[in-house]
Formats: sequence, structure tokens, C-alpha cells
Amino acid sequence: MFTRRVGDAGEHGAPMLGRRTECEAVERLLARARTGNSGALVLRGEAGIGKTALLGHARAAATGFRVEHATGIESEVEFAFAGLHQLCAPMLDRLDALPEPQQVALGVALGLRSGEQPNRFLVGLAVLTLMAEVAEERPLLCLLDDAQWLDEASAQTLAFVARRVAAERVALVFAVRDPDRVTALDGLPELRLAGLDTADALALLASQVPLTLDERVRDQIVAEARGNPLALLELPRLLEPEKLAGGFGLPDALSVPHRIEESFQRRSADLPAGTRLLLLVAAAEPVGDAALLWSAAAELGIGAEAAAPAEQAGLLDVGPMTVRFRHPLVRSAIYRAASPSIRRRVHAALAEVTDVRSDPDRRAWHRAHAVLGSDEEVAAELELSAGRARARGGLAAAAAFLERATTLTPDPAARARRALAAAYAKHEAGASRAALELLTAATDGPLDELRRARAQLLRAQISFTRTRGSEAAGMLLDAAKVLDPLAPDLARETYLQAIEAAILAGPFCPEQRVLEVVAANVTARASGARGPVEELFDGLVTTFTHSWETAVPVLRRVLESLRGHEMSVGDVDRRWLWLAARIAVAVWDDETLSVLADRNVRIARGAGALGTLPYSLEFLATVLIHTGELVRGAELIAQVAALRHATGDPPLNRARIMLAAWSGQQDEAAELYTALTEDATDRGEGASLAQAEYALSVLHNGLGNYDAALAAAERACEFDELVHTSLALPELIEAAVRGARPARAADALGLLSARAHASGTPWALGLEARSRALTSTGPAAEALYREAVDRLGGCRMATHLARAHLVYGEWLRREGRRHVARDQLRIAHDMLTAMGATAYATRAARELRATGENPRRRTAQPVDQLTAQELHIARLVATGATSKEVGAQLFLSPRTIDAHLRSIFRKLDITSRRQLRNMPLP
Repeated sequence: MFTRRVGDAGEHGAPMLGRRTECEAVERLLARARTGNSGALVLRGEAGIGKTALLGHARAAATGFRVEHATGIESEVEFAFAGLHQLCAPMLDRLDALPEPQQVALGVALGLRSGEQPNRFLVGLAVLTLMAEVAEERPLLCLLDDAQWLDEASAQTLAFVARRVAAERVALVFAVRDPDRVTALDGLPELRLAGLDTADALALLASQVPLTLDERVRDQIVAEARGNPLALLELPRLLEPEKLAGGFGLPDALSVPHRIEESFQRRSADLPAGTRLLLLVAAAEPVGDAALLWSAAAELGIGAEAAAPAEQAGLLDVGPMTVRFRHPLVRSAIYRAASPSIRRRVHAALAEVTDVRSDPDRRAWHRAHAVLGSDEEVAAELELSAGRARARGGLAAAAAFLERATTLTPDPAARARRALAAAYAKHEAGASRAALELLTAATDGPLDELRRARAQLLRAQISFTRTRGSEAAGMLLDAAKVLDPLAPDLARETYLQAIEAAILAGPFCPEQRVLEVVAANVTARASGARGPVEELFDGLVTTFTHSWETAVPVLRRVLESLRGHEMSVGDVDRRWLWLAARIAVAVWDDETLSVLADRNVRIARGAGALGTLPYSLEFLATVLIHTGELVRGAELIAQVAALRHATGDPPLNRARIMLAAWSGQQDEAAELYTALTEDATDRGEGASLAQAEYALSVLHNGLGNYDAALAAAERACEFDELVHTSLALPELIEAAVRGARPARAADALGLLSARAHASGTPWALGLEARSRALTSTGPAAEALYREAVDRLGGCRMATHLARAHLVYGEWLRREGRRHVARDQLRIAHDMLTAMGATAYATRAARELRATGENPRRRTAQPVDQLTAQELHIARLVATGATSKEVGAQLFLSPRTIDAHLRSIFRKLDITSRRQLRNMPLP
């Protein structure tokens, strides 16, 4: 049951009426954490439903735990990492135990040190490691009340931690008020609190109201409360005792939260004027600092005696160091009840007593709320606060400061300038809709020519971010043309973005617009600095304006330059690594492709860039699938899924469909194909459609569904002429030959041959020889099959080499040369089986049996028992990496890595890392 004091319910272990199931859920969470099985729980429900009480029960039940608590505060929602600082401050004595990059990231985020803007996911890893360090001593329980008011940076960081805790003896419990939603917490285990049933509601009401209630009044109170415990406690306070006993009806029903707030407002209205003003100071001062409260009180002429009536009314607790409201709704009730003029007076007092050196941002925020009308001095302070927030990685906070600064700016030109800056910050923070509103406000004002061009650019970038579709390339091109005479470097960057958008859109972007982008980029290149990235776009320009054969030598030279051009974590050119890697696929440069794909992952991982790391890992996984390392590709795909879950983002499916295709998993591939094509079609993103179609062509060629493979390969070439044509043409030719479409095969072979000979790589020439062999007969065919095997044996692409052995063996069998065919088919079968390319291995086995030989079955290995994540950890540990090093790479705590190692050792029947280093891992 709820204890007598509102807001303290359950904190001292008193039984809670009607909450047995909820209490047991919390207790199970704690029991798991005690045994090293961490977890999180999100409590959801309307105001007053008992979330805070359940947090109190969790605290009481957490015997042997260290308990840390933080409360989201509405006025703090714009302060970056304010909630995180509140929670982590007592644990910062363990900060030195973190790896240096994590120490720096967390220190900068919490304002403890200066430095470059930290990646938010590196901050998350730092918090995870910090909690794991604290939990080494005893289990840790983190309670987050009113989480709907956590600042965005704190909510995202704590959600990331909640998704990554595993073996750290850590439990996190969030309380979120309905109907508010914290999207960062979506997907975490939830417990929704409903109202008490009638019997429990009557029992709670009877325990709190000493008078004998008239049954009609009692029943109406219960009906209006709708099972809300706080309403059952507060609604009777709205009536005089004689009305409760005399049968007079209650006022018309309001929503329960409003009723509760009304109750708190009425209770405070009867207090002395000084007490009411003190309550408002406490409500407007979210830090809960008693010294600051009394300093502001003195500024307002409030004496120490003002606190006692508020405490006696059950509204406030004032301690020697901290100030706490008995229930979160008290704060909002007090603040909303005050008139705007009184609020401004209180904020002015708080600004006066807040130290400008130690807390300039909160002082600026109070000053902003003390202003009536406009004030350039305060707006300038807020602009400085935005810069500090951005430096700490608080993009949402920076945007909020700039937005508020905009409303306070008296000069129209300065107001438009700040609105544009706020729009950029909102866009960076992921709030595109709000960015567009600010952008409209900015363009309605007097912007200079350059800022108006930058506004046009931002509108185009928002379009690209939201849709990545056909309109973005044209919008970026138009912005680049305007920027060209004003900011050549920015214009050149914008032209590159326009080309990127055009390539991604493929056929959804009109050809004329692509040519305009390319032609315009020629001008942009003329005056800019020269480097590997600019050279790459030279090749792209040549591709569109001349011919593929003319462009490929240029592209090959640039790729070789990029391969030797080591990029650092902070190098802006790394943003174009993905495009260089795609071009490497287009020209069949497997060496550069492998280097760039690996480098992209290394740079993203080093920067702690969990926003981009999953995309880099996904691309590397796709490369590994082509090199025949399907098991390693599956490991990275599992890591991508875990990271996307940790960040609360939807899954990525491009590498997954490639793995399913090469593995012959028809049902999974079909499901992924549907999801990919629907999303890509909605976005107008031809490149993703092409990848889905290419995967489908690989799948159906493996299964022998040649008509379906041909149709898919043709669509892949249509959707992405630049990149996926190189991959899809060999699939198209094989499907056309097997499906008795020689004319279609011949046409495709002509195109493939021209592109392959322009490239000249073993991968390109091997695929061309294999494809030409399929269309040939007699000795010429055999010579081409042998050439294909030799050339593909000289590149990294083992899947394509195995398929060359397969089609050569199939041809030999059809020529009646069964004994010679067995050698080729046996090689193909062994290679494809070891890779896990099941459909093609099955095809090879079928051919082998037709020659009279039964294919060998693969012998089960101990490592087959490992999950993809366990295998990845085993591989890293086998290189000599420590648990801390592996944890930092995989964004897991060392304790979680140790837990995985115990499972790995058990499955492999070994007991040490040294034994693991000697294990053969696929």
C-alpha cells in the first residue's frame, strides 16, 4: 500500500495495494542483476498511477545494492547531459578506471574538461563502463523518475546503456508519464501500470480518510479517480469535511492529472505568501541545490521560516544540501499556477545568484525566462551557451538555446541569422520538422546573400536526409549553383553531395539532372584544392560526360591513390570513403575495396561513431561475403543488429539479404527483399533497389530458378548502372544461358567485356572469362573456363572462384568427361560448403552425384556451437586482445566480454585464452 506521505509511497518497504505483479517484476529484475544478468525496465502510466511509488519499492527491495537516482525536470530538458550528470555525479570517483578515450568523452560531455565534441555513443560506452566499474564492488540500481523530461542527450545515452548492459550487475528502471513518449526508450522491456481495482481503491481511500464517508460521495471519488492512487489520496482534500460526510456531490469530473495538480495548487494556495514564493523558487530551480534556493530566497526577501508550512503540507522536503518535492507533479503544479510576472521575478532572482563562472548556461537560461519582450544581451549569452552545449555534444541543447535566442533578438537581421543557426542545429539534432519551421522564419527575415544560399542548402540537405530520393539531387544542385560565386569550397562540397544523391537515386533521378550536376561540378573542381577525393570525382565526371572505358583508368588511378592515403578519425574526406568503396566494386578493384571497407570500419570505430559504424560494418560484411568469408560476415551482421538495437534504430537489411542469398535461405531472402524494396521505392533510392535485386539474382542462380534470376539481374542493372551493373551482369549472363536466352546473354556479354577489359583486374577479367565460357563451346569454352579459374584465383573473391570451378565442372560433365568433371566439382563443393554457400554447394553436390561420386559431408566442428557474436569475440581474443580492448571495440563492458568467454570456453571444452589462440577458427 502507499505510505502516508504522498510521493514516498513504497520507499520503506510498505506493501503496495494492488501492485503485487508490478512489485514482483521489479524484484525479478533486481534478482537477475544480483547474479550478473543486468537489465532495464520502463514503467509507463498516467500521472499519479504509482510509478514513483514503485521506484520507491525498488529502492527498498534493493538490499545490498548501491542505488543512484535522477529525476527528469521539465525546465532542464534543454540542458545537454543534465540528467546524466545528476545520475553519474556520485560515481565519478571511478572515472580514472575508464580507458582514456572514454574518460575524455564523458568528461567533456559533463563539462568536467574541455575538448572536441564527443561522439554520443562513445559517451554511452563510457557510462556503461563506469557503471560496470561501480558494480564490481556491489550491484548497482539506477532509478530514473519522470524520464519523459530527461534531456535528449541523457535519454539517448541511458537508453544505449540499457540496451548494452548484460553481465554487469546493473539494473535501470525508468518511469515515464503517459501520454508522453521518450522515443529513445522504445523497445526496452515495459511495464504499464493500470489503475487499482475497486476493492483496492476503496481500501486505499479508507486508509487515508479518517472520516466515515457517505457511500455516494465515496463511490463518486472512486469513480472519478479511476483507480489512480494519487487521485484517491488527493481528491478528498478538495472538499470540506462536512461535505465528505454530508453527501454533497463533487464538482464535475476532470482528467485525473488535472485533478491532482489542482489539489496541489489548492494546498499551496492556503499557505503564507512567503511560502508560496519559496515553493515557486524551488520549482524554477531544477538542480535541487539548497544553498542556491536560500540565496535566491534572500534576494526575494524570503526568510528561512517559509519552508516549514510547505513541509507540513506534504509538498516539499528541504535538507541541508538538497531540496526535493514530495511528488513530481508538485513542481509542475506550483510553476503552472504562478502568474508570468511572478515567474519572471523568480527567474531573475535565480539568475542573480547563479555563478556566471561555474554555471553560465543555467544563468543565461534563467535570464532568458526573466525577460519580457526582447533583449539582445541575453540573446547573445544564449548564443554563447549554444556554442558550449555543442562542444559537449549536446546538439539538441544547442538548438534550444539558439531557438530561445532567436525569440529574444530585437534586430530583424540578427534574428534571421540566429534562426538559421538554430535551424542547422535542429537538423543536426535530428529534428528536421522543427528545423524547417525555423528555416521558414529565417528566410522570412533579411538574410544576406550567403546566408540565404546556406538556407537553400539546408532545405536541400533536409530533403536528402528525410527521403534520400529523386528530388534531393536537383535541390542540392540548385543550392550549389547559388553558392558557387559566394563560397566556392562549400559549393564544391555541395556538388559532391548532389552527385552522391544522384547515384543513390539511380533511375529515380532524371538523367538530365545528373548531367547538370556533373557539368556544374567541372566548374567547381577548377578552382578548388586537388586531392584524392577531387580526383575521384574527376573520374565520375568522365564517366557521365564521356564513356565508361575512358573513365575507368582515371578511377583506377584515384582508387590506388586513396588506398595509400591513410585517413585519420577527424579527416572530413572519410565521409567519401563509402563512395570510393562503391566505385571499387564498379571497377572490380578487390584490393582497394577490401582496404577501404576495413579502413572505414576502423575510423568509425575509433571515433566511437555508432551512428555510422553499423553502415560501415554492413558494407564490410558484404565484402566478406564476396570473399567467401560468410561466417565472418555473419559475425559483423550480428554486431550491426546489436548496435542498431542499442541505438534504437531500425535494422539494416542489405548485408543480411546478401548473406541469405549466398546461403540459399529462400524464405529469409524473400522477406528481406520485400522490406528492402518497399522502403527503397518509398524513398526513391535506386541503389538499394539494385542491391536487393542483385541479391535475388544470386539466390535464384544458386537454386536453379534461372528465369527469376534473369529478371532480377536485369532490374539490378536498370536501377544502378554505375555500381551494381558490374555485379549483376555475370548473374544475368549465367541465367540467360541456362534459361536458353542466348541473344540476351550475348548483349550482356558485350557490355561486360568492354567494362572488364577497361578495368583489367583479375576479378574483372575472371568474371568476363567465366561468362564468355558459358556462351562458348568446344576447346574455346574449356580455355576460357581455365582462364576464369586462373584469374579469379589471383583475386580475393573466393565465392566467384568457387562458382568458376562449379560451372567448369558442370560443362565437363555435360561434355561426357565425368572423371575430369569430378575434380572441378569436388573443389567447388568443398569450397562452397566450407564457406556456407549452401545453395551453390547443393548444386555442386547434385552434379557430383551425377558423375557417380558421393560428396563428402562436412564434419561438425566445436566452433559450430558458437553464436555469431561469440565467434567474433573468440576471434578477437585469439589475437591477444584483452577483455577491455574487446569491449571497447564492440561497445560492451569487459564483464560482459568475460561472460561471453565463459560460454565460449564451455562450448569449446577449453579453459584458457591460450588454448583459444590455438583453436582453428573459420
